[in-house]
This record gives sequence, structure tokens and C-alpha cells, in this order.
Amino acid sequence: MSLSPEQRREYRAIAHNLKPVIIVGDKGLSEGLQEELERALNDHELIKIKVASQDREARQEAISALCEASGAEVVQTIGKIAVLLRRAKKPNPKLSNLLRHKH
Repeated sequence: MSLSPEQRREYRAIAHNLKPVIIVGDKGLSEGLQEELERALNDHELIKIKVASQDREARQEAISALCEASGAEVVQTIGKIAVLLRRAKKPNPKLSNLLRHKH
């Protein structure tokens, strides 16, 4: 799945006011973190994560590993924050950040 520039722009706009729901700490990609990521993506579809590492390459590796493990796609990364997207098969209108922000 590849996003068009228009889709990216739309998702970035939606994500702008979101707070990070996943914080990747020094432990890296623990099992608990992956479960949390699965739940967040299933519920919200579009989420922000924060990677605490000071090392830029380590942050990129962590984000790539999270995407690979979850099947999510990176919409944007700025510093320690990444916006991830994974569409749900049956989105929950009360929780999905995509559905709640439709105009």
C-alpha cells in the first residue's frame, strides 16, 4: 500500500492534533509494546508514536521494525515522533481517527 501525496497530506492534517499513544523506550520492541501497538492500530487506524532514543538511526530502525511487525505504514516522521497508518477491516466509528475526522 502506497500513499499518494494527497492522502499523506490529509493523514498528516488529521494526526496533527493527536498525542503519541505508544512510547518506545529503552527496552525497544517488547512483546507488551507490540500488543499495545496492535490494539492502538486496530482501534484508531492512524496513530502517533514517540521513540525515546537519542540516536536518529536507532529511531528509524525502531519505527521500521514496528511497521514490519504490525503491517503499518509510516505517514510521516519528525524528530522522535512518527505517524503510522493501518486501515482496519472493520473500523470502529467511535475510535477510528480516520472516521472521526471525516468532514
